[in-house]
Amino acid sequence: MSSAGSRSSSRNSNMASEWSKEENKLFEQAIAYYGEGAPDLWHKVSRAMGGTKTADEVRLHFEILVDDIKLIEARRVPFPKYNTQGAWN
Repeated sequence: MSSAGSRSSSRNSNMASEWSKEENKLFEQAIAYYGEGAPDLWHKVSRAMGGTKTADEVRLHFEILVDDIKLIEARRVPFPKYNTQGAWN
C-alpha cells in the first residue's frame, strides 16, 4: 500500500468520524460555495454544516477524499464492475 493509503487508513480508524449523507452533501456544498482557497475554510465549512463536525474533522475529511482521488487517478483502486443491463442500454 502507498504511504498515502497508509495515512488515510490510519486517519480513518483513529480520528475520522462517521458522516451521514446529509453531512456529506452539506460539506460538498460548503466547499463549492467558499472554494478551496478561502481563509478559515474549515471553520466556515463546519459552521455551514451546523456545527455537527469540528473544523479539524472537516479538514481531515477533505484530506482523506484528496488521498482517495489520488489513488483512483493512479489506478490503484480497481474499477468497479457495473451491471450494464438496464435503462442505459
